Amino acid sequence: MDESELLSRLRDGNEGAFDSIFREQYPGLVVVATRLLGERSLAEEIAQDVLLELWRRRDTLVLTGPVRAYLQQATRNRALNRLRQARTAQRGEAYVRGPGEAPPTDSRALSTELAVAVVRAVAALSQPQREVFEMNRQRGLTYGEIAALLGISVKSVEARMGRALKQLRDQLAPWLLT
Repeated sequence: MDESELLSRLRDGNEGAFDSIFREQYPGLVVVATRLLGERSLAEEIAQDVLLELWRRRDTLVLTGPVRAYLQQATRNRALNRLRQARTAQRGEAYVRGPGEAPPTDSRALSTELAVAVVRAVAALSQPQREVFEMNRQRGLTYGEIAALLGISVKSVEARMGRALKQLRDQLAPWLLT
């Protein structure tokens, strides 16, 4: 059976077509995910998720190329997303502590250093940017409320806030990246 006929049967809900795709593609998907993740059990889970999603989306799925290429790209994307999630969780672990657990002393020094850097970075903003930033982040005002108070458009508030956040990200990058 050729691929277009197999896909047609899959779209019609034919479990035999799905089973055929699963048996043919699963081992290769596991290899793709294992290369990225370095852990076979996690790779198997990713490959199964991708194939399950193929079954769930079978009636709306529009493929412009071979099934194999689509599934391998989907597997690669899911594996990379899993790596990003793991990296984000790892960064966040330093901030999650149990009750009564004090942060290490060097962490307190770093927190103080970061607080000083934030104050300096906010002070370095232009007056209009600082004003919008402080009204939003410290006073909790919405962009609409800020626009009304300052007599400017909401778009102007958004633009000022965007520039302020970009400048703060740039200045605080050494403390934000691990």
